[in-house]
Amino acid sequence: MNIQEREQRLLKVSILITALMAATGIGVGLYCRSQSIVFDGLFNAIDSSMAFLSLLVARLLSKGVGRRFQSGYWHFEPLALALNGSVLLMLCAYAFVNALSALLQGGHPLVFDAAIVYTAVTAVACAVMYQYVRRGNRQVQSELIALDIESWRMSFSITAALLVAFVCGYALQGGPYAFIAPYIDPGILVVLALVLMPGPARTVFKAVGQLLKITPSELDSEVAALLQRMSQRYGFEAFSHSALEVGRGLFVEIHIVLPDAMNAWPVHALDQVRGEIAAGIGREGPNRWISIGFTRDRRWL
Repeated sequence: MNIQEREQRLLKVSILITALMAATGIGVGLYCRSQSIVFDGLFNAIDSSMAFLSLLVARLLSKGVGRRFQSGYWHFEPLALALNGSVLLMLCAYAFVNALSALLQGGHPLVFDAAIVYTAVTAVACAVMYQYVRRGNRQVQSELIALDIESWRMSFSITAALLVAFVCGYALQGGPYAFIAPYIDPGILVVLALVLMPGPARTVFKAVGQLLKITPSELDSEVAALLQRMSQRYGFEAFSHSALEVGRGLFVEIHIVLPDAMNAWPVHALDQVRGEIAAGIGREGPNRWISIGFTRDRRWL
């Protein structure tokens, strides 16, 4: 089984389990009259839909290049990540507003015993899936799987926090602090929405940066430092470069003005210089595109 097949298999398993958890969560949440459990189910439902989209993107990426997409399908990956993160961010914002409204209206009663059973089982399932997908991605090294791992971590955090809150609410029933119990469900949802928002926001920010073709400063500095070292070694008169990361694709274009001493160098000798530069950049494989041109005229920089 190659890397692409492993990636798609991990996504398929994740989609199946997430869809089952989503349906169960929405049903149990409605039965328990719990906004937070319904939120958990909706979170999983959206995550399952986005995981299916990620599976389609992974299949596209495995095709390499096509006649109409001659530079590959790399840009579909940040598109999927941006959509995924945006939807989750909007869900968190909507949940926060609804939960805050419920708090201001005095909260609502909750069937704590059923809620405790659901969150305990779900927390265990999330922990198992997190470890399974995380272990599988050690070989695949996929950005799409990495986002799925983050989703399972977030799902576990949600259900674990809900479990603790519901246990506390159950313990408060019938006691002098029973008036707090109606506020447990919307209160924990407000906290969860605020805590979860930064994760999707970071995903959207990174994906949009790739879609806008913004060069990461670390990558630009790395290529510039490499060319500076090569210039000191071979005496290049000048050079220019552009570097870009789109999804898992790395695109580097370099132009070098050769000195007089290298004017008569044969092609195979220049190819060796290309090889040294490519080796310095690293990340060799089908996801790397490097173009290195030599000239004696600065107009081509």
